[in-house]
Order: sequence, then C-alpha cells, then structure tokens
Amino acid sequence: MKLLNYTTSYFSAILLVLLGIWAVIFYLEMLDEIYDSLDDGLDNQKMLVINRAKQDPEVLQRSEFKDGSYTIKPIDKSSAISFKDFYRDTLMYMQNEDEYEPVRLLETVFKKDDEFYKLKIITSMVEEDDLIEDLLFSLILLYVGLILSIVLLNNLILKKIWNPFYTLLQQLKDFRLGKDQKIETVPSKIEEFNLLNTRVEQMLGKSISSYNSQKQFIENAAHELQTPLAISINKLELLVEKEDMNDEQIELIASVLYNLEGLTRMNKSLLLLSKIENQQFPEEEIVNFNDLITELKSDFQDLAGHKEMEISIGSTSELNYKMNKGLARILLSNLLKNAIIHGQKRSEIEIEISARNFIISNIANNGALDPENVFSRFQKKSPSKNSTGIGLAIAQTIAKKYELQLIYHYKQKHVFQLRFPY
Repeated sequence: MKLLNYTTSYFSAILLVLLGIWAVIFYLEMLDEIYDSLDDGLDNQKMLVINRAKQDPEVLQRSEFKDGSYTIKPIDKSSAISFKDFYRDTLMYMQNEDEYEPVRLLETVFKKDDEFYKLKIITSMVEEDDLIEDLLFSLILLYVGLILSIVLLNNLILKKIWNPFYTLLQQLKDFRLGKDQKIETVPSKIEEFNLLNTRVEQMLGKSISSYNSQKQFIENAAHELQTPLAISINKLELLVEKEDMNDEQIELIASVLYNLEGLTRMNKSLLLLSKIENQQFPEEEIVNFNDLITELKSDFQDLAGHKEMEISIGSTSELNYKMNKGLARILLSNLLKNAIIHGQKRSEIEIEISARNFIISNIANNGALDPENVFSRFQKKSPSKNSTGIGLAIAQTIAKKYELQLIYHYKQKHVFQLRFPY
C-alpha cells in the first residue's frame, strides 16, 4: 500500500470514530434543545390558557383534547397544593396520520375563584426514529464527502508535495551499482526532503566509492594471487619430474602441491563470492533450469561415475527464471557437486523439478547437518580433500541475490530445495 493511501486509510478510520462520537453528542444536544423549546412553548401556552379561563368561564368546560390542545378538570385543594408542574412524553392518536404520534405533555394546576383546576397542555414533537434516520443519512453523506475530499486532496495537492520523495524512491529502486548511474534529486521547499536528498547522495557516494575500491581490489587480487600460485605449482611439477629425487622428497613436494592447489581453489571461490556480493553480474536472461541441469549432469557424469553414483532427473513442468545464466550454472553446479562429493558410494542422486521448486537429494555417510550453519563459510563436515567449505555459501549468496529460498532439511537423505517466487 502506498504511503498516501496508507494515511488515507488511517484518516478514514479516525473520522469514522470521531463522526460517530460527534453524532451521538449532537443528537443528545439537539434533543435537549428541542425539549427546552417545547417546554418553553408549553409554559407560554399555559399562561395564555389560564388568562383566558379567568376571563371566559366557558374555557373551564373543555375536558377533552378533541376540542383543542388542552383540557381543564377540577381538582381538590389538598392535591392541588402538593402538585408541581410536570413535563412528560406520551402518545396520542392523530386523525390525519391515523396512528399514535409522540406529543409533549405539560400538567399544571391553577386557581380561580377559590376553586382549583388541573390543566393539561399538549404539543406535537419530532419523532425520534425519524430524527435518528435523518441524522444517520446526513452523517453518511458527510463521511463520504470528507473521504472523497481527502482522496482528492491527496491526489492533487499532497501528491505534488510528496513528488520529490517519490522521485527519489523511484531512482533508488532503479539504481544498480556498477552501471555508472547518478541520482538526480528534486529540490523542495520542505526541509526534511532536502535533508533526505543530501543524506542519500552522501551515502550513495560512499557506496559507489567502496564498490569501486572493492572491485579494483578483487581484480588486483585475482591477478596478483593466481599468477604466482600457477607459477609455483608449475615449477614444483617440473621439480618432481627430475630423476634424482628420492621418495621422501617427492612426497614432501606432493604435499606442497596439494596445499597450493587447495589454496588456488579457495582463492577462486572467495573471489567469486566477492564478485557476487558486489553485484558484478548485471546481465540477466530467462534461464531454463531443466535444460541447465541436463547439461550439468553430462558434465559431472565422470565424477559421479568415479563413485558409482547415478543421477536421476524428474520434472513435472518447465522451470524458467530471470537471472544471470553464469550464476545459475554455478548455483546448480555447487549443489550437484556437493551431492556427489559428500554422497555415499553406489547411491543415487535424485533431482526433482516443478514450476516453482528445484530439489536435489542424496544419501550421505554422515547424519543430518546443522540447518543453521550448513550455509556458513568454511563449514566442512566431510573430510573430502576436494571441498573448500564455501560451495554452499556461494549457492546461498546467489539464491539471496535473486530472491530465491535455499532450504536444507533431512529426511533419511540430505535434501536441498530451491524455492522460486511467483
């Protein structure tokens, strides 16, 4: 959800609560004002009726409401003395509506010629259910109007105000190290946006500088380390070929050669890991993992045959994903090589491919691995001489780069699963 829509949803919820509270308070205040107005009117009408009764004796004969809006009946002195004016709501049959309607009733007592009379006066009042219905309808219209106004305000005014932020966000989204891109910030009258632009430019400047430094170091390391290692190995191999070497000397040289070859493999793996982490593989294309694993099976057939292992591939659908094809090859190569090197002799390596999953499993001599450390660098549970201990770390780094999930679990077999996003 976008920021503007997110704030709008909060405004909508807050307004709904506030309008509900306001509606209840307004309704109660309005009822109180209506009752005050009705009671004032009844008081005024009471005074008019009493004055007329004192001047016109016929007024005292009105004992039913059918003759008007008031009735007068005699009352004894004892009841009259203790009687106080009383207002209440009641229902009365209205001929024009042909139903009972709510009215406001005032009961009072007055004296004329030493006689006491009870006076009842009524006046029509607003029906509460109609009042609530009208208020609710008006409240809904007000709420809808306010929400539409907020949405319109967001899209016309606030969107323009937030334009520098969204422009910067889009450029950051498209930014890639190693592509010589520049972030062009939009000047703003808002201090926070200008501060954000400044900080982002500073951080990107440092990141680009660090990236270029690391890239240069990796290139230098690749050249400076690989060359002397290759020369040293070559000279030692020539030394072994001399006939005047005894067995002890040959064994010592062979040990040195083994360590140098291991160092060469380690150096290549670490350089590859650094290049992946520094985003030095920008080219991407749609890779077909079914075809790729078939090619790799052919490449690793000799290594698997040396351990009398079979590689079986089963697929239920095509698995295609956009990524760097070279890294995709390294990813599957490391998983397949790991299964062969650490797998049990004369066993089977099973590969299953579906639309969103790539699963490779193998039987190993050792038990379950530690799921928390299996993808850490230099984690070697197998004594294999050909393992550098960072093959799975490279695979995990590639998987994370392309938002894949590389998961390990043990079900009488070592199972490595690649989950692809939808």
